[in-house]
Amino acid sequence: MRKLLTPILILTAVLLVATVPFVLIGGPLERRVDAWLDAATGRGTKAALVVGLLAGDVLLPVPSSVVNTFAGKALGFLPGAAAAWLGMTAGAVIGFALARLFGRPLAVRLCAEEDLQRTDALSARYGSGLLLLARAVPVLAEASVLFFGTTDLSWRRFVVPVALGNLVIALGYAALGHWVALPIAIPLALAIPAVIFLVAGGPARRGSSP
Repeated sequence: MRKLLTPILILTAVLLVATVPFVLIGGPLERRVDAWLDAATGRGTKAALVVGLLAGDVLLPVPSSVVNTFAGKALGFLPGAAAAWLGMTAGAVIGFALARLFGRPLAVRLCAEEDLQRTDALSARYGSGLLLLARAVPVLAEASVLFFGTTDLSWRRFVVPVALGNLVIALGYAALGHWVALPIAIPLALAIPAVIFLVAGGPARRGSSP
């Protein structure tokens, strides 16, 4: 257990960073985002709004599934997927860079060298795979970006799985928005992340049960 203490503490901290905004301003911000999407006119404005909102999702409780679905409806399948992919990837890069800039020095200051080396070894072994798997899981997607930003995971091993995962997500939601009627697509877009979150949490709950 001692060997896992530092990774657990760091992960707990980044989970708080990722979840506290949802608790404090999630509802009002979601209503504001809905209003912005409804008021947007012009393809350029809509594309910029999609990219900007998704770029801020790593630190703000943006309803990314709704924004991705809107992109497919408002811009078309491929342009909508491109805008969604660009926004999600930009947000992940921003979050990783901020964690690398501020989180890593804090971890170095607070943690023993042995603990940091152990965390970096875990990151080197599992980081890319976990980042890819976490992309579709609400909260965990943002938390994984921030967590691995505090390790010495290379930019290449970060960007490649994140970009690939984001591409699959962007294509899926853009297809939903483009080919499914919006009154049906939006509830589906909201339900899919909730289902993924529950399914992803199942093994963790079973593993923690006595």
